Amino acid sequence: MDYQIKTLNAISPAIYTQLGEHYQVTDNAESPDAILVRSASMHDMALPKSVLCIARAGAGTNNIPIDACTQAGICVFNTPGANANAVCEIVLAGLLLSCRNIVGGIEWVRTLKGQGDAVEKAVEKGKKAFVGPELRGKTLGVIGLGEIGVLVANAATMLGMNVIGYDPMISVEHAWKLMRGVRHENSLDALFSACDFITVHVPLNDKTRGMIGTRALSLCRKGVRIMNFARGGLVDEEALIEALGDGRVAAYVTDFASDALIGVEGVLCIPHLGASTPESEENCAVMAAAQTRDYLESGIIRNSVNLPAVDVPPVQKPRLLCIHENVPNVLGAITSAVAGFGLNIATLVNQSRGDIAVSVLDLDCVGGGTREALLDKVRAIAGMKRVRLLGM
Repeated sequence: MDYQIKTLNAISPAIYTQLGEHYQVTDNAESPDAILVRSASMHDMALPKSVLCIARAGAGTNNIPIDACTQAGICVFNTPGANANAVCEIVLAGLLLSCRNIVGGIEWVRTLKGQGDAVEKAVEKGKKAFVGPELRGKTLGVIGLGEIGVLVANAATMLGMNVIGYDPMISVEHAWKLMRGVRHENSLDALFSACDFITVHVPLNDKTRGMIGTRALSLCRKGVRIMNFARGGLVDEEALIEALGDGRVAAYVTDFASDALIGVEGVLCIPHLGASTPESEENCAVMAAAQTRDYLESGIIRNSVNLPAVDVPPVQKPRLLCIHENVPNVLGAITSAVAGFGLNIATLVNQSRGDIAVSVLDLDCVGGGTREALLDKVRAIAGMKRVRLLGM
């Protein structure tokens, strides 16, 4: 079977290491089976009924209408961890930029152009204006201990910083990756009050929007330096600017520029460069393409932000894939429909996530004349959102 993939942004050609000759990748597909996207906003985009999945080559998915996709039975993937090293490195750069005033020093040196032999003397006289503290021995608070947060925490530990991590939902896998010197704090308030530097690595949602606001900043040590390479909305800009003005915050380094922040003393706005490395872009593209291929061909779901994980082997037999509401009797209706055609179920996997569920049934055989009738029967089940028959 051939598949059409629509791209909404330039995607690394590394995707072709995962997509074979049966995939046509283009930016103008009218009836795509899947969409690959980086930063393009899809909220005002009409999704073709043909779309089965959307893969975001990156971690954040706030540019994708998740709820609408779920209702339409569209699986949405992201690529957590693929850009983690790139973001970790720029966070470390942000820590240094926030305290050593390197940017200010570079800009000042540019003003010395044309002074000839007097430049060296001017530098020695003027450099005291750009003095700043070292990182070693200072305390860094890391909010969010996912792939990026863990790398930042460990790297800061190796730089000699005292590191406090906060993540009430930390996974066992990520907990094992943390260096022994990282202290896990169960209270966000306690973290705010204990740290010289704070870096935030959590998704943006209704619970986290503005999490660093007036109250949080009132708890922080005077002169705290804050890094935000996650999402701009995590920080209340109005409260931040006020705190910068009265000295409660010494510096704010962010990858998310806004008109309100540009030009504010103490703010360093970076033009969203966190994942802008060739290595990161390639890693994200490869991961997104692999997830798309596995889902289209076999119904395997990994790193979906709206559907449950489904760990099944590559398709070997006719496979019925059903996305449906997570309510009683739907699974029974599916198996009854299959039985009504005299078909035997070899294996059955049912996984749920909140209000949505995925059922995967491998069937011993399905005759060619039965295919459409079976699909029509299952599609008619109340609560059914999407049905596919793979391996035929």
